Amino acid sequence: MSIKSTIEKNKTNNDTRHFTIGEAASESGISAKMIRHYEQVGLLNEAARTLAGYRLYTQRDVHVLRFIRHSRDLGFSIKQIEELLALWQDRERPSREVKKLAQSHLSALNDKIRELNAMKAELERLVGCCKGDSRPDCPILEGLAS
Repeated sequence: MSIKSTIEKNKTNNDTRHFTIGEAASESGISAKMIRHYEQVGLLNEAARTLAGYRLYTQRDVHVLRFIRHSRDLGFSIKQIEELLALWQDRERPSREVKKLAQSHLSALNDKIRELNAMKAELERLVGCCKGDSRPDCPILEGLAS
């Protein structure tokens, strides 16, 4: 059975619908390359394969990929996403574990924002000191060299 006929056959039943890697990429907003990467690092279960070796993903796989994409959009690391996925799939988990992980990430983001604001302020100061004319002296370069 060809990949096209396998997919067409499965489109009739949403519970068993399968997606090629390109379709899964389109549905989830994650590139095919990153889908293969997430599969390789274990965030996504290994895809079923057609006889020709093409990957086939389920609706659940696409749902997991959307979860991963949203987590990455929020800046969570691969390790953190692994933990979040485990918590998401554990219906008995206490929400305090999820909150603890999210609060830790929020704290790290706030630290990074403070660092970026300090960098911005210093760069604004250096740019403000530079006349930007034809003279060779440059307070920006002097500031970077100090």
